[in-house]
Amino acid sequence: MAAAFDATGARGPRLAYVIDPRFAGGTSAAVAAELRVAAGMGRVTVHARRSAMFGADHQVAPALREVLDELGLPLVWDAPEIAAELVILHNPAFLKFQPEFGGRILARHLVVVAHENFLRPGGVEGFDVGACLARIDRASLALRKSIAPVSAHNRATVETWLAANPAALRWDVLDSDWFNICDMAPVPPTDAPRDRRGRHSRPGFEKFPALADLDRCFPPHAEANVILGADMLIAAQVVRPHWTMLPFRSVEVEAYFGMIDFLVYFTAPTWRESFGRVIAEALAAGKVVLTDPDTGAAFGPGVLACTPAEVDAAIARLVADPAAYRAQAARGQAVLAGFSTGEFATRLAALIAGVARGRAA
Repeated sequence: MAAAFDATGARGPRLAYVIDPRFAGGTSAAVAAELRVAAGMGRVTVHARRSAMFGADHQVAPALREVLDELGLPLVWDAPEIAAELVILHNPAFLKFQPEFGGRILARHLVVVAHENFLRPGGVEGFDVGACLARIDRASLALRKSIAPVSAHNRATVETWLAANPAALRWDVLDSDWFNICDMAPVPPTDAPRDRRGRHSRPGFEKFPALADLDRCFPPHAEANVILGADMLIAAQVVRPHWTMLPFRSVEVEAYFGMIDFLVYFTAPTWRESFGRVIAEALAAGKVVLTDPDTGAAFGPGVLACTPAEVDAAIARLVADPAAYRAQAARGQAVLAGFSTGEFATRLAALIAGVARGRAA
C-alpha cells in the first residue's frame, strides 16, 4: 500500500482516472479533453469499470478511444485495486444499478466529478445519489474525499443534497467547478443578425420542453427554425411547416450553426443541463444563446436567461440592434475563456500540488 502513495519520480505523482467508458456524449468527451492535460502532469492510468448500467461489453466511446490511442494510454478494465495519489472518478451515476463498486480504491485524495445534477427541479433526486456515493465510500480508503461540481447549477444541487443528508458529510465539495474544457476556436459573430433560430441536442425526451413552449420559441414568423436532434418529434409525426426538423447527427455542427443566429435552448421542466456543452459550442460559433436561468448560470452574462415567453421580444430587440447582438455574442465568447485548457490545467495543478505536499489542496 505504501507504493500506492509514492509521489516521487521523474514523471510526477500517480493520477488515476475511473470511468465507465461506454458513457456517450458529455462524460466521455470531458474525460478525453482532461486526459490531454493530465498526461503532462503525472503518471496517468485510466481505469474502465463495467457497470450494470451499460452491460458486460468492452465498448469505448469514440472520443475517449481517440485520445487514449493518441496518448498511448492503455485502458485497464475492472482492476481489483486502483491506487494513486489522486484518483478522479467521473459520473458516479454509473453505479446506480449495482450493489457495490466492485473493487478497492486507495488514494490520498479521491475526487468524484458529479456530471449529473444531484437534484432535479422540484427537489427530486436525479439518481440514487446516496447509494452511489456509499458504494464509492465503502470501496475507498482516502485521506480526503471530495465531490467536484461541473457548473454553478450543478454545485447548487450538490450542496443542497449534502445539506439534507448529513450522513454524507465525509464528502466535501471542491471550491472550484470541474468544468468541461471548451477550447473551440471562436468565430466572429455576424454583422447582420436575422431571426434565424435553432436548437440542438440529443433526442431524449428530457432534452425538450413542452410542445407549447417549442411553439413559443420557434414561431411561424421567424425566418428559420432549425431543430437538430428532432428524432422524437419526427417519430411522433409532429407537423410544423415552419420548422426544419433534422435527425441527430444528420448534419455537421458547423453547418448547423451556419443556419442560425440564435440558439434557443430549453429542456423539460423536470430536468436541467448540468453543464450545457451545446451552449458552449454555440457561443464559440458566435451565436447568441437564450436559455433558462439554471442552465445559463454556468455561463453568466454570456447568455440571455429568460423564459420561452420572453424569447420573441429578446430576439426582436437584437435583430433590430446589430451592435447589441455583437456585444452579447462577445460576452459569450469572453466567458468561454474561463473554460480553457489553461484554466483547467491551473486547477488540476493545484490539486496535484496539494497531494505532493502530503495534503489535498
